[in-house]
Amino acid sequence: MRLSVIVPVHNARQTLADCLAGLGQSSRMPDQVIVVDDGSTDDSVEIARRWGATLVTGFEARPRGAAWARNRGAEQASGDVLVFIDADVVVHSDTLERMARAFTREPALSALFGSYDERPRCTDIPSRFKNLLHHYVHQHGKRAASSFWSGCGAVKRATFLAVGGFDERYERPSIEDIELGVRLSQAGCEIRLCPEIQATHLKHWTLLNLWHTDIFARAVPWTRLVLRQAHLPDDLNLGWRSRASAVCSWTALLSAAGAALSPPGSLASACAGAAALGSLTLSTALNADLHRFFLRRGGVRLLVGAWLLHHAYLLYGSLVFALLALGHAFRLTARAPVALSKPQTPSLE
Repeated sequence: MRLSVIVPVHNARQTLADCLAGLGQSSRMPDQVIVVDDGSTDDSVEIARRWGATLVTGFEARPRGAAWARNRGAEQASGDVLVFIDADVVVHSDTLERMARAFTREPALSALFGSYDERPRCTDIPSRFKNLLHHYVHQHGKRAASSFWSGCGAVKRATFLAVGGFDERYERPSIEDIELGVRLSQAGCEIRLCPEIQATHLKHWTLLNLWHTDIFARAVPWTRLVLRQAHLPDDLNLGWRSRASAVCSWTALLSAAGAALSPPGSLASACAGAAALGSLTLSTALNADLHRFFLRRGGVRLLVGAWLLHHAYLLYGSLVFALLALGHAFRLTARAPVALSKPQTPSLE
């Protein structure tokens, strides 16, 4: 089995060297490392050359997106398995070995993906929250997956080509990997979440970047994909617990607003306040294991920050879904043909 590692790059000078160094320290060395430059204006290309990677560049000056870059890498790959690693991800020494072992152990397996580890490089609250939440979700997801993750994932080359690769209409990092997973699943391919396959994420998240990415690069395109497929998955961060938590967060917010707008000391104010407190308590209980995880990894400071950010995440994620779903339903209703009553034949009497 030959492994071709594909790394899409756009202005990744701060992380690319670490990414390639991690691949070079693998217990199971890659048979091919392909770096695809997506219109970088920094020295990413020179870094790739210094590390001896096969460099794919010179197509267009403007960035075309990670989906486009990964497809160009797949065209140059000679391996039986395409391993997709992001430029801000450092594999563990056994990551590639575990991937190869999984494909050998399960010949029918078409694709697999792993997880970020619980040691992200950046230690600020937004970065730790985002990276650790991803780790937690992937550690507790269903092993038989219907999705895919290209940060640290692999797919058999023949299968990848058969389904048409990544959808290049995603011109910025978004849900192109999830969409690929949907098509793989619909084609009857077996996809496996392997939580023991891990890598370190180097990305620094600011609060503004986190929210902008969550809403416009994740929630909006993901909701559109769900509406197009007419199927809401029940896995990863979409399980019943997350849905119930979102309802609790909105109940708490609206109840708190009701308490603030009611006359102080009134029965309405007291009832609304109790509803807000009860909803927050229920949401916290539903996510008790997640909160304990944050507490273990970063103490009370991280716990408090993550608790607030998680509630915000539940609020804006569910709001985007509700608004787009309502708009979709309205458009369907507007396009529905109007049933015309049968013309009445005039009476001759």
